[in-house]
Amino acid sequence: MSKILIVEDEPKLASLVADYLKAAGYEAHCIENGLEVISWVKSNQPDLIVLDLMLPGRGGLEICKELRTFSDLPVIMVTARVEEVDRLIGLEAGADDYLCKPFSVRELVARVKALLRRPRANCRNAPAGSGHRRGKSQGFTGWTRRST
Repeated sequence: MSKILIVEDEPKLASLVADYLKAAGYEAHCIENGLEVISWVKSNQPDLIVLDLMLPGRGGLEICKELRTFSDLPVIMVTARVEEVDRLIGLEAGADDYLCKPFSVRELVARVKALLRRPRANCRNAPAGSGHRRGKSQGFTGWTRRST
């Protein structure tokens, strides 16, 4: 069963998202404070994070940037910020997807399913030739492309 971390400071929304994810067969855990996220991720290794941007303690952008220093964990950002520039900043910070509030929880679950269907490996530990980014070369079953 895949483990989903929901980082959301609105308890009713977090509970609703958790209920839908559980009904879809996922294990869901909720955190309200941004300061708790990184340590929880390191000790519990979730399969995906649903991450709000505006959180008490520490913002979602900062959390996402730090996550990308040690993990390729899929991140879906959810936020009330609806401007194009906000979406671009979120995606550039390392989010894999971005949903503006209010959103359909069923759509969120569909996006979770879509991201979890994709194979992933820890890029830091990927062996050469595995097809995952590692340094400046990229390999695919007998082929290697090097950047110059």
